[in-house]
Amino acid sequence: MKPRTVAVSVALLCAAGVIVAIGAWLVTAPRPAFSADSTSLFDQAGDAKRGEQVFLAGDCASCHASLGQKDRLRLGGGLALASPYGTFRAPNISSDPKDGIGAWTTRDLANALLSGVSPDGSHYYPVFPYASYAHLTIEDVADLLAYLRTLPAVSGRAPPHDLNLLFSIRRFVGFWKLLYFRPGKIAPDASHDEQWNRGRYLVEAAGHCAECHSSRDLFGGIKDKTRFAGGQDQVGTGFYPNITPARIGHWSQAQIAEVLASGNTPDHGRVGSSMADVVTNTAQLPQADRNAIAAYIKALPARPTEKP
Repeated sequence: MKPRTVAVSVALLCAAGVIVAIGAWLVTAPRPAFSADSTSLFDQAGDAKRGEQVFLAGDCASCHASLGQKDRLRLGGGLALASPYGTFRAPNISSDPKDGIGAWTTRDLANALLSGVSPDGSHYYPVFPYASYAHLTIEDVADLLAYLRTLPAVSGRAPPHDLNLLFSIRRFVGFWKLLYFRPGKIAPDASHDEQWNRGRYLVEAAGHCAECHSSRDLFGGIKDKTRFAGGQDQVGTGFYPNITPARIGHWSQAQIAEVLASGNTPDHGRVGSSMADVVTNTAQLPQADRNAIAAYIKALPARPTEKP
């Protein structure tokens, strides 16, 4: 091959590489759902009392409560979350304006929950379950922030994430979002009653139940065929229980609601591990919401638990 031909080929390859790099940079850009021009959506102040119910349904305290103390409303964060990609640390979401989210606007919280994008315009890692929270309503987001503002400010930031080198590059989360992130409201299903639709919203959005009760693939996305069917956790230290009728089909709707109220199972057992924290929250929800969650779970399609 002539030197001139080689030079042209190298130049073309370099140009193609630059084009691919630019394309990858563009498609992985963080895309907040709400811009600075979206102020009209957030004109009305949220209702803190309703926001407390969103807080409980969202299980926020289980990850964000300060370590080493018993007050679940001191949200200084710090909890270590192990994963195949390294260790994540739950951040401070208290009302502290410097170390927490006290300076956030409703738009900031909406972009975090519904887009997985921080106020500074970077991707959040999906260990923060925004793939589910992305189905929340704007009204619930505003109410949640109103409630968070009533809670004590906690100074101090959580330690930084300790991730494998490749996964420390947040821009790569944009590729994950392309594969798995499907934001948007959950439209009511007219073929089901109001209770089932309420339960669907609580389970799929606020409660983000599938985030734990499902198996994940190599890239951390939920495997659709295991949704709610549980399986081995990603770090190989335990199993997520199957909550479809394939495993708990003999439980009645009332018995499922009772588990959410007391933690006591129909088999004379008691929930443990992280589910005990979940029950601490669901026990404080209105009975109607526990009944709705139970109605939706009872109607899930039966799926077998995937073997390791």
